[in-house]
Amino acid sequence: MGVDIGGSGIKGAPVDLSIGELGGVRHRIDTPDPSTPEAVIEVVAEIVDSFGYEGPVGCTLPSVVKHGVVFSAANIDKAWVGVDGRQMLERRLRVPVALMNDADAAGIAESTYGAAKGVPGLVCLLTLGTGIGSALFVDGALVPNTEFGHLEFKGGDAEDYASARTRKDEGLSWEEWGIRVGEYLRYVERVVSPDLFVLGGGVSRRLEKFQQHLECSTPVVPAQLRNNAGIVGAALIAASS
Repeated sequence: MGVDIGGSGIKGAPVDLSIGELGGVRHRIDTPDPSTPEAVIEVVAEIVDSFGYEGPVGCTLPSVVKHGVVFSAANIDKAWVGVDGRQMLERRLRVPVALMNDADAAGIAESTYGAAKGVPGLVCLLTLGTGIGSALFVDGALVPNTEFGHLEFKGGDAEDYASARTRKDEGLSWEEWGIRVGEYLRYVERVVSPDLFVLGGGVSRRLEKFQQHLECSTPVVPAQLRNNAGIVGAALIAASS
């Protein structure tokens, strides 16, 4: 089972790993405010319990995660920083838990089942949502915790300029936002020179609305698993841990 913890919502479902698809209708609950570890973990437990599931669980966080310990908290409560999130989740759920960065999990799903499957060279997945998450793969191998959404860009974090939340908050048209995303992609190109961009998050299903405004030299494709990639990737890491 995979649970994807985001800044605005927490969603989870069992996953059929033979095909990389959800094994049931995903259950989503708004992220609590404040999104402290204790509050978020109670929501995770509610989602897992709603399926009557008792096996290993994979969870994602919009954070740098190393060996289960949380090192950053961009869109969740700062109380997460320094916490052994995996240990806390295992104590509450009473099952083995794998914990990793949300974009890395989505990237693993896309590399296994989706748009990045079998793609050689350097692939950069970017999730455009409440923030901007990133996952980098070299010939299919993950380089973890890249956090390209926090590159300094236009005088601040890149995600403050080009995330999907910024589009809504500032009332940007698809063209205006697409131009911003294109500027950001060209900046990432100069940093890592990828062979392919995969755009994930909820806006991946609406790529046709802004793709013509991106104007970057690297091919850009939508994530095939759409907004379920984090759940599928989380379940994958749970099964392999």
